[in-house]
Amino acid sequence: MMKRQALAPLMFLSLMLAGCSGSDDAQGGPPALPVTVAKPLVKEVTEWDDYVGRFEAVDSVEVRPRASGYLQRSHFTDGQYVRAGQLLFTIDARPSQAALDQARAQLARSQATLANARTELARSETLAKSQAASQEEVESRRAAVRTGEADVAAARAAIRGSELNVGFTRVTAPISGRVSQRLVDPGNSVTADQTVLTTIVSTNPLHFTFQGSEASLLDYERQGDELEGSPVRIRLQGETDYTRNGRIDFVDNALSSGSGTIAVRAIVQNPDGKLRPGLFGQLQLAASAPRPAMMLPDTAIVTDGARRVVYVIGKKDVVQARPVQLGPVVGGLRVIRSGITEQDRVIVNGLQRARPGQPAKVEAGTIAADGKVLTPKGAAPAGKPKGDAK
Repeated sequence: MMKRQALAPLMFLSLMLAGCSGSDDAQGGPPALPVTVAKPLVKEVTEWDDYVGRFEAVDSVEVRPRASGYLQRSHFTDGQYVRAGQLLFTIDARPSQAALDQARAQLARSQATLANARTELARSETLAKSQAASQEEVESRRAAVRTGEADVAAARAAIRGSELNVGFTRVTAPISGRVSQRLVDPGNSVTADQTVLTTIVSTNPLHFTFQGSEASLLDYERQGDELEGSPVRIRLQGETDYTRNGRIDFVDNALSSGSGTIAVRAIVQNPDGKLRPGLFGQLQLAASAPRPAMMLPDTAIVTDGARRVVYVIGKKDVVQARPVQLGPVVGGLRVIRSGITEQDRVIVNGLQRARPGQPAKVEAGTIAADGKVLTPKGAAPAGKPKGDAK
């Protein structure tokens, strides 16, 4: 009994201490967790709209013979670059040459007949003066001269046609460009204007065709800009940098009723010939003039259902969630169109520890132009932002 009376005060004291400790925890709440914050990086950027398209040759020609006959020889290597007028094929010219010789002989015959007709006309005119020939005979001789002159003209035209046919046995490149493989081997018969011997595509410059969106077209019109002549930049699949530049040179006259897009074409120089028709690429079209923009790394943006939010530090270092409207990625940083201000302190590191409505232990940082987050404990402050980025 005495032991129970001695333990009672100790138990009461323990309960009092535990109650005080629990009260303190309830009043203080959970401890603030460390996060790194930084103000949005503000720099002048050009926003670009992205499109996928392919390169096409400015000129593409199917090489067909203009004379029929047997193919004698090809004068190029498959895939080589050829210049306009360069000899590609020769066709057996002997039939055409024989036709030319025959036309020349016919010209000589017609000229001889004409000379005789003129002599007969002169004789008849002399006889007619002395009443030794009738006027009817004179008119007949004159008609013979006119017929002879027509025959000579026809013979000369036949010679020109035969000369063309002889020339057509030499098949030359109609344009400069890269030739494909030969489709007909020597020894085979070819038909004028029908048989395809090979194809040639021009390589410099090239067209880049893509489908522009209706929204982008309307945006340009609202801004008062002309799409034709607008600068573009292009990269190939697997490349990270947009190293090729060009300009819009054609916009179709109507949108597709099915897709709501419009055919657009840019022209791109290709002096080294490395670009080839048919290659796919990604094109960027300037959507706006250079302007200041707020930028954050994508790692500072949280997906909340259909929304995109960032965590900012408010009064008393309490975390707040701010919905933001995103723009494109420029130079590794995401353009923020709205939702925050240039003076907001945005959590850029430690997002997994941040809870909206709860305080945080704030450490100041800086967003560098290359997208890295710098802290006083880390690297030196970020350098001066550049004017534009990829």
